[in-house]
Amino acid sequence: MLRVAFAGTPSFALPTLRALAGSEHTLVGVLTQPDRPAGRGRQLQPSPVKVLALQLGVPVSQPAQLRSAAQLAPLVSWAPDVLVVVAYGLILGAAALEVPRLGCLNVHASLLPRWRGAAPIQRAILAGDVETGVTIMQMDAGLDTGPILAVQRVPVRPGITNAALQEQLAQLGAALLLQTLQALQAGRAQPRPQPEQGATYAPKLDKHLAQIDWGLDAGQIERQVRAFNPWPVAQTTWYGQQLRIWEAQVLEPSQAAQVADEVPGSVAAVPGTIVGLHGGQLLVLCGHGALAIDRLQLAGRRVLTAREFASGEAPAGARLGT
Repeated sequence: MLRVAFAGTPSFALPTLRALAGSEHTLVGVLTQPDRPAGRGRQLQPSPVKVLALQLGVPVSQPAQLRSAAQLAPLVSWAPDVLVVVAYGLILGAAALEVPRLGCLNVHASLLPRWRGAAPIQRAILAGDVETGVTIMQMDAGLDTGPILAVQRVPVRPGITNAALQEQLAQLGAALLLQTLQALQAGRAQPRPQPEQGATYAPKLDKHLAQIDWGLDAGQIERQVRAFNPWPVAQTTWYGQQLRIWEAQVLEPSQAAQVADEVPGSVAAVPGTIVGLHGGQLLVLCGHGALAIDRLQLAGRRVLTAREFASGEAPAGARLGT
């Protein structure tokens, strides 16, 4: 049985925290980021990890950084054998990495060394990866560069959103982490260095990345819609108003060609042109191919089906992005 400390912040970390709390190991304390203002009232809100940790009755520490002796004091006092890190969001300095007797383990949502960094799931969807997974890594001073202890691969299902893939990988990571702790405790863990070949980086997401360029291929835009659901949500403009695209599909080439034929020649080549409503989907021409939108949302309003939007806006022939 190991004394385990935990560091994490968002809901992605919750399955691993729950798994540790229900395991044979002793959960000695939790590190999470400080409360942040959120919502229209900008009231301070605890992280999902803090909420669950308090429900579990586990000590919580929320340092703004994890470098000074004072900031490290709670972790040192817990005397952990191992620190498990899942989407913590703060850099662990050398001093923090040296506190646990058996080191620090990171549950990372990619097949390292691909997609090192803060947004591996979204970047995998954006890139059109057909496979992803979870890596349990022994942490070192680099950015997700430490030796690998365990890997679990999964296919990226067609049409899967960031939200759904996050949930799948979070559950997968929790189970794989418990297996890794068993191997670590028994002395069976065999870390192997990461290859540098194939290393890619997944920088933190920025809202500007969610802006749709209708001149792109329909497949690229569809991946953008899936990768940014539920945040920051792919968006365009509709007569100057923000319009969020929550769900969309790529039309088959033959269908896209038929759609293009239905638009007058003067506008058929203009990306962003709305053809109309077909089968309950709003069809939009792209730089190559066409996108079929299922659900969308004007700023400050509720999410609508394409049919609801079309009935209120009569959009055929209009252009998105203007």
